[in-house]
Amino acid sequence: MKSIELKQVSKSFRDGSKTIEALKETNFSVEPGEFVAIIGPSGSGKSTFLTIIGGLQQPSEGSVRIANEKFSELKEKERAKRRFKEIGFILQASNLVPFLTVKEQLMLVNKVEKSSINSDRIHTLLEELDIMDLADKYPGDLSGGERQRAAIARALYHDPTVILADEPTASLDTSRAFEVVEILARETKNKKKATIMVTHDERLTEYCDSVYVMKDGVLEKQTDKKKRGKNEEDS
Repeated sequence: MKSIELKQVSKSFRDGSKTIEALKETNFSVEPGEFVAIIGPSGSGKSTFLTIIGGLQQPSEGSVRIANEKFSELKEKERAKRRFKEIGFILQASNLVPFLTVKEQLMLVNKVEKSSINSDRIHTLLEELDIMDLADKYPGDLSGGERQRAAIARALYHDPTVILADEPTASLDTSRAFEVVEILARETKNKKKATIMVTHDERLTEYCDSVYVMKDGVLEKQTDKKKRGKNEEDS
């Protein structure tokens, strides 16, 4: 069973008298335990692609399946419910709730789901992301990188089937960026998640099983993906 499957998905919109094809007809799938990177220039359609998979916008044509369910065909209320349960979003902006501490950001998931707090899971994530000492601090007291790591912990906490990461390391320094992607790769493999990461830093793709290039709304698999060591210098 595919965790993510797109069949003949496209997205277009009107801009005055013009029709903009943000995403041209795309077939794409990700298996459980597979970590995929999407690279490409700004404005190429990467974010559109990711938000369609996550159900934040609907395709103009085609269908999206998440965990073998016709996700794109659900009514908005049901889609939002499934999105909360099945998908963990990690965005460029951390989008933390300003009046909640780091620990409370994760516990908010339990309040929404009316479920029990998993203290061990919270402790493990905060330790792995090196933010345990920030557990009782508010977003306004954190650096950009610390806020992003807190957002990553929140996205992973409810154990989603799918992880969608849009430039998750944009505000992190190089060593921390590699650590975060290692955590995503480990989570993907150990818990059989399907992870898609949009990134401009091709060095990070060494942790990925496959790499796709998006250009002018066209998604193509990179067949000659090069593995690069994280300490390798750019030539």
